Amino acid sequence: MTLVELIAKKRDGGCHSEAELSRIIEAFMANELADYQLAAWLMAVFFRGMTDDETVALTRAMLHSGDVLDLGSVPGVKVDKHSTGGVGDKVSICLAPLVAACGVPVPMVSGRGLGHTGGTLDKLEAIPGFSVNLDTLTFAKIVREVGTSMIGQTSRIAPADKRIYALRDVTATVESIPLIVASILSKKLAEGIDGLVLDVKVGRGAFMKTRADAERLASALVRVGTAAGKHVVALLTRMDDPLGLAIGNANETREAIEVLHGRGPADLVECTLALADEMLVVGRVAPDLAAARERSRAGIASGAARRVLERMIEAHGGDPRVVADPSRLALAPERVEITADRSGVVAGIDALALGLSGVAMGAGRTRADQAVDHGVGIDLCKKPADPVKAGEVLAVVHARRAGDVPSARIRGAFEIGDAPPITQPLVLGRIDASG
Repeated sequence: MTLVELIAKKRDGGCHSEAELSRIIEAFMANELADYQLAAWLMAVFFRGMTDDETVALTRAMLHSGDVLDLGSVPGVKVDKHSTGGVGDKVSICLAPLVAACGVPVPMVSGRGLGHTGGTLDKLEAIPGFSVNLDTLTFAKIVREVGTSMIGQTSRIAPADKRIYALRDVTATVESIPLIVASILSKKLAEGIDGLVLDVKVGRGAFMKTRADAERLASALVRVGTAAGKHVVALLTRMDDPLGLAIGNANETREAIEVLHGRGPADLVECTLALADEMLVVGRVAPDLAAARERSRAGIASGAARRVLERMIEAHGGDPRVVADPSRLALAPERVEITADRSGVVAGIDALALGLSGVAMGAGRTRADQAVDHGVGIDLCKKPADPVKAGEVLAVVHARRAGDVPSARIRGAFEIGDAPPITQPLVLGRIDASG
């Protein structure tokens, strides 16, 4: 078939063979297939969907558009984690060194924030000197010697995904589960991992707003990842309210480090340990989740996880002293308190509104080429179910200028009622290859 015929085939609801999908991706990367033609094909996929076999084949084609890292020199079962993103999600920064300290290597290619959700790379770059732009040989060396390394996507890791995502972003085809699955897995499988644990966020602060949509995405990721020969597990975690207390970059990195000191907000600790437990079982250093929990708690209590984080920061050119003293991570100079306008109980916190408020102050970006201000951010003083009095501080905002703070929007993100909200678990569900 010609390339135009392949576009028409999907438009008409046909199923592509693996060879056809490889042809589409190869032609696009060689500029034989124009952007507008791929955009037409993406819209056809958006409306017609893909079978699991097609999604596996698309994932492989995108994966092999660049380099697949060889981590054969790293002993053990290599396991990574991927989150679909949410407000206050700084889990990777404490999770990766914890899991590595417990004996499972964690090679992690992370992303930057875009829109209302923050990115791990931006948070790591709040550490003075920390470089996320390492070549793949250095990346593999750090994973082998330290146990974990976190870098950005290089030009040779799934380059087709980078180009395709840019088109999806401007052609209203982002919300296609087969395209989301292929995008996520092509990058993750390029790391040379053996297993993957997914944190699929659900709620008003997440990409997937409903549990049903989150379950569909998680199930597809698990099925396709398993079909690609990897051990994949997904957790559904709640993202109606921000995770933890910090929203920003330097302040979120501070909070992640606090978890490795045995402190930190309860929900952040719970999310970190739940994902760590799954990774330790997938990594075959714990026979079950109960044994994994004992091992992960010991990794924090002994200081082993902190030492791994120090070594990783040093290997990336950063200042390892921030681990012992997180206050070395500088915050913006203006400190603005947001107070309650009535007494009652915090019934809920709009994570999306707070995430967008942080972006407006410079903590995030609306275009991929924008820089972020690592020092600005929001620290919550209240969480859902907390009592509050009129005039009491709800949040402290760190800004460059007091006039930059969208005080009304931040105050409005706190829903204050007369009764506490119904308590819901953080982990809403678990999906593995058994269904």
